[in-house]
Amino acid sequence: MMTLSLLFKVPLLQTNTQVDVALVIQSQRNSYHARRAGQRKEEILQQAAQLRQGVPVVLLLHELSEYEGDWSILPVLPHLYANYGQSASWFFFIEEETRVTLPALLQVLHRYQAQKEWFLGKHLHDNEASIIHHYAFSEDPGSFSYPDPAAGWALSTPLLQRLTERIQYEHLKSDFTIDLEHEIALYIWEEGAGPKLTAVPEFCTERRENCATTFTTYLPNCGDPVSKKDVFVAVKTCQNFHSDRVPVVKATWEKDAEFLEFYSDVTDASIPTISLGVPNTERGHCGKTFAILRRFLKVLTFQVFLIYYSCFLCSGCRMVLSRAAVSRLISSGCSCYSDDAPDDMVLGRCFTSLGVPITHSPLFHQARPDDYSETLISLQQAISFHKHWNIDPVAVYKHWLQDTHPRDEL
Repeated sequence: MMTLSLLFKVPLLQTNTQVDVALVIQSQRNSYHARRAGQRKEEILQQAAQLRQGVPVVLLLHELSEYEGDWSILPVLPHLYANYGQSASWFFFIEEETRVTLPALLQVLHRYQAQKEWFLGKHLHDNEASIIHHYAFSEDPGSFSYPDPAAGWALSTPLLQRLTERIQYEHLKSDFTIDLEHEIALYIWEEGAGPKLTAVPEFCTERRENCATTFTTYLPNCGDPVSKKDVFVAVKTCQNFHSDRVPVVKATWEKDAEFLEFYSDVTDASIPTISLGVPNTERGHCGKTFAILRRFLKVLTFQVFLIYYSCFLCSGCRMVLSRAAVSRLISSGCSCYSDDAPDDMVLGRCFTSLGVPITHSPLFHQARPDDYSETLISLQQAISFHKHWNIDPVAVYKHWLQDTHPRDEL
């Protein structure tokens, strides 16, 4: 993930106090997201120029570190503190589609004493215990708040210093991140030793009066859409789910796919399914995934490959691969260490070693809609959700996913 950092000092209007802010734009390495982050940077630079306080210092953090885990923010905090901790009072994190009104942001930050530990943002909270948050605060899910990433969130430098010291002393326990903002909030809170999130009403997603930030969309115009004729969809299933989960796919989104095949551990002409000779496993399914990828290259001619899981004991939220990426993967010889290895992690390791950027989209979900903050997912045009149990999957499709205007492009 690429991160852009912007540091400048601007005197607040009608005061003699100066606020030093480093803005971090959370973006990704691929060309589209790099370009969007660059556009956002230019907007902020133009606002700073209008304030006539000199040219801001801009740092491309991805040039300083090749570590892909920087997208999870915590690993990069020591770098931010080491390079900017002596000159910046605040560190403000935004998404690439978050718009910032710079004078308003500076006025907001001035309300808080920068010498103290502050964690500022727009509150989100769970309505019920959520698997993506490891069922934290299960007795009272609404008691813990975490920031809405689309609205931006801020750390004061004293808090950043303490977090840096903790990271350097303890080291991060895991590089496995499911829900970034919730896990950051938990790390900062530190079982009550650190501050909880302080709500800032001017950190907004929908435009209203006095907002310092607003949000555009998680689904911006990426250019010309891809024709359905160029997209191949592979559905991984197993015999246990032929009678209950496969019919859900057929009753909902199968009709939207121009080309789709079901892959199972057995051949079933009534669906139909294709067996690639890989037995079903209780977890991981790496062997089956790589068998499908090899078939995609050898037999099929599509340019885009989408894999969907009907056995839901694996990664679950779908993956999209270009033909060039699949070709490079298979020709590299990188493969599963066992048929039941976790396919998503093996693919991540392989692509990282090959220098193929892995692009994250928040529109692919790892759990049910109820496992996410309604405030957050209401901003999104969701692409997928995960799990068939404790929900009505057809109802989820109709409410969150169904396209009421069928089209020939994706």
